[in-house]
Amino acid sequence: MTMHQVQDRTWRVERYERPATLDEAMEILATHGDRARIVAGATDLLLEMQRKLRQVDVLVDLSAIDGLDDITLNEGMITLGPLVTHRQVVTSDIVRSGGLPLAQASLEVGSAQLRNRATVVGNLVTASPANDTISALMALGATVTLISSKGSRVVPLDHFYTGVRTTVMKPHEIMSAVTFEALTGSASGVFAKVGLRSAQAISVVHAAVVLERDGATVTSALIALGSVAPTIVLVDAADILVGSELTTDVITRCANACAGEVRPIDDVRATAAYRTDMVRVAVARMLASLQAGTEAATWPERMMTLSGGSQPAATTVSVGGSDEIQITVNGTRTVGASATFETLLDWIRTKATDTEGAPLTGTKEGCAEGECGACTVHMDGQAVLACLVPAAAADGRSVTTIEGATSDTEHDLEASLVSCGAVQCGYCTPGFVMSASSMLAEHDNLTEAEIRDGLGGNICRCTGYTSIVEALDIAGKVTS
Repeated sequence: MTMHQVQDRTWRVERYERPATLDEAMEILATHGDRARIVAGATDLLLEMQRKLRQVDVLVDLSAIDGLDDITLNEGMITLGPLVTHRQVVTSDIVRSGGLPLAQASLEVGSAQLRNRATVVGNLVTASPANDTISALMALGATVTLISSKGSRVVPLDHFYTGVRTTVMKPHEIMSAVTFEALTGSASGVFAKVGLRSAQAISVVHAAVVLERDGATVTSALIALGSVAPTIVLVDAADILVGSELTTDVITRCANACAGEVRPIDDVRATAAYRTDMVRVAVARMLASLQAGTEAATWPERMMTLSGGSQPAATTVSVGGSDEIQITVNGTRTVGASATFETLLDWIRTKATDTEGAPLTGTKEGCAEGECGACTVHMDGQAVLACLVPAAAADGRSVTTIEGATSDTEHDLEASLVSCGAVQCGYCTPGFVMSASSMLAEHDNLTEAEIRDGLGGNICRCTGYTSIVEALDIAGKVTS
């Protein structure tokens, strides 16, 4: 049987290192060069390794280093550390008020489960032209700080990229910070995305606009466009706005000029012609929203994070080959080897057991690339995709699988799913239960829109989602 490339487990690394300081991390990079790779969430890197796009011998996990997940506002400048996740961004008042385009872009990244692990810095370093946060940060005029054992340097983000998935970053460098000026007073911005579905969509086009105005007159403008060139681009057409008010005519001329600047390609997601037309539409709508002051109108009143809180501090670890790691699974301390060439999903299914010794196979693999949500588990209270977590990254953590979901909330949910006929074939049900239980613990009296948003990272291939949404609505009322 021929397996999909991401399901064929042929990747492996020699060591997984979780050092205590940045100096130690930089020393490891200096020793191993381009065969070592920094990880935080590792959600992009695991896929690149499985697809043979990256050859890595040593993974260097920064999660045991204090202070790297901070978001700060100092003298009008917002700074994100290298461990700041997309979940942290969308729940940050600092970013939402001072960097709305970045908050909007982060909310479009994957699913809630993915946003609980994936970092903004990881999105930037992966350097795909489809990565949403790049256009937002480029329009915000962001800079990145690169450090190594040889010193540090600050690079404007619009000078960071050299091509598809290539940057000016050296193998021994770490991106230690992302910084941009907070939008205040006369400055405003907005992000837009065109995808082929409402959740878990890779961008057909993504774009961001940041303006400064003196009264109604635009005094400066930056427009960044993504998925339309080998790298995200700042378009010259933004100059059309400077010195003018955002009238219908000016907006139309700018949108048309933006579309005229790009030369997208045909690919599996869209034709070049469609992308060009969507550039025109996206830019026009963004400018119209800024003109009307409605750029934040669609921001949700309550955020569905599927998270019970912040991750506790990680401990240092250094494992290689078949060294053992320890994970508390469903309350039971579990020790197992193969830590450097297994995902958490595979490790649970092959190493963990229930109290009677039966393997924990309830967590399923549906896609092996973070798209379907069938492998959703709770790690230290946060819903995550086990197929995109290196097993060693869970060392010292507490993980709950479907077999351990035994609280009153889950019992009410189980009864609701059965009564509504929402279980269907059952393969995707464990992932739905784990996501749904997080939602019910996070908020009372969920609306239908919130339920659908919270389930955006879970796919059922049998039929529609009406019965599942109905079950969650019933369960929410029972537990509230």
